[in-house]
Amino acid sequence: MQPDPRIYDHPSVWRGPDMCRRDDWIVNLDADDIHELEVALASVRARGLGIPRLAKDAFHIPRVARKLDGVREALENGRGFALVRGLPVQKYTKADSALIYWGIGAQLGPGFAQNAQGDMLGHVRDVGANWKTDMRARGYQTKFHLPFHNDSTDVVALLCLHQAKAGGASRIVSSTAIHNEFAVRRPDLWQVMCEPFCVDRRDEESPGQKPWYVTPCFTRFEGRLFIRYNRTFIESAQRFPEVPRLTAAQVDALDLMDSLCNDPAFYLDMQFEPGDMQFLCNYTVLHSRGAYEDWPEPERKRHLLRLWLRTPGFARLPPAFADRNEDMIAWQTNPREPVFDLSEIEAELAH
Repeated sequence: MQPDPRIYDHPSVWRGPDMCRRDDWIVNLDADDIHELEVALASVRARGLGIPRLAKDAFHIPRVARKLDGVREALENGRGFALVRGLPVQKYTKADSALIYWGIGAQLGPGFAQNAQGDMLGHVRDVGANWKTDMRARGYQTKFHLPFHNDSTDVVALLCLHQAKAGGASRIVSSTAIHNEFAVRRPDLWQVMCEPFCVDRRDEESPGQKPWYVTPCFTRFEGRLFIRYNRTFIESAQRFPEVPRLTAAQVDALDLMDSLCNDPAFYLDMQFEPGDMQFLCNYTVLHSRGAYEDWPEPERKRHLLRLWLRTPGFARLPPAFADRNEDMIAWQTNPREPVFDLSEIEAELAH
């Protein structure tokens, strides 16, 4: 019997319970690594370098870089995720933690703008926004549950500075494994996911652009499988009368996607500790987050730093991604005014 050509045979296809029994996806920083990072930090401080102009070659960490080579290989050609553990953020200022984190990220690839405000270093922190009613708000600016989705760049990274009082666990799933399950269970809905969906730009379009873009959820390009999924933004695009209404088959496909992603047979949970850095390939891994209870004291509130990275292994992307990639270039070259007042948070990183 010939193999099903729809099935993707790749190391990024995994199941959560299997990963729970392994720890090869965790990279531990040791004392020598930390010393090297602190020497690099002192060097860039002495030269007056900072975010976002700090480049890979200016942050000299050859020992740590060898470990990060393995992380990049896992992201581009392997399981699609890694957890780097052991950065002692409690002994640094937030500004120093951010600079070390940026220097680590730069070893994997250059940082990229994350929104229309041109933010290169994102703050994952509850600012009282409601992303369900305010089109300008994003889920990472709230303390509510975030359904499974991926971001628009090659790699998304998070550094945990402070944990929540309760909740807020990260949950990830192999989107390529979900893709294969579609092909086995419902090949008719697999075909639906290969066809275009309209996705809301959430008021981040550039002049002359439509307020939505079109992309399939499942895309094959040059032998690789690329997956993009954000049901919230697919459904909010329905607010535009000129966007075609979702068909019954499309709704069934989205329902199956959510059901599979939330099946314990597929997902893997991570509870971050301060100093943990999570790296995810957006094309092969979807992520979610549980709702959380925060601390009342401002200085203890849950706070993660986020990077969007472009890595060399994804220099060529599917033509279907062109619209969204143009958005990110526009954000970086023509940033807008901030939507929310982050002056207090930014002040923490200014010294």
